[in-house]
Amino acid sequence: MDNSQAILALAALAQPTRLDTFRLLVKREPEGVPAGELARLLDVPQNTMSAHLAILSRAGLIAGERQSRSIIYRADLDGFRAVIAFLLKDCCGGRADLCQPLIDELVPCCPPKVPADGRHHLP
Repeated sequence: MDNSQAILALAALAQPTRLDTFRLLVKREPEGVPAGELARLLDVPQNTMSAHLAILSRAGLIAGERQSRSIIYRADLDGFRAVIAFLLKDCCGGRADLCQPLIDELVPCCPPKVPADGRHHLP
C-alpha cells in the first residue's frame, strides 16, 4: 500500500454514511448485506447509497457480489487490514513498548467461532 491508496481509504471513511455503512458490513460478516437493505437500514436513498458503495469499493474497503437480481456487499477485511498495517508500519519508531497499548486494543473482541463438532479445523 502506498500513500495515495491509504488516503483514498481514509477519505472514503471520513464521511458519516460511509463510515456507518462500513461498520455495519463488518458487523454482518461474512454474510454481507444487499444494497437495498443497506439503504433501508441506514435510511439513505438508494441512489445515494449506490454512490457511497462505489466510493468504498474503489477505496478497497468493500466488495460486491451479484446474487440473482441483487448485489450483496461485504467488508473487505484484507483491504482494511492493509490500511491499518500501513498506518502502523513504523509504529512508534520501532519501540514496541510504546505501541503495545494500541496493539492490545486491536486484538479481536470476539473469539473465533468453533464449529458445532467442537474441533478447530485448519484451512
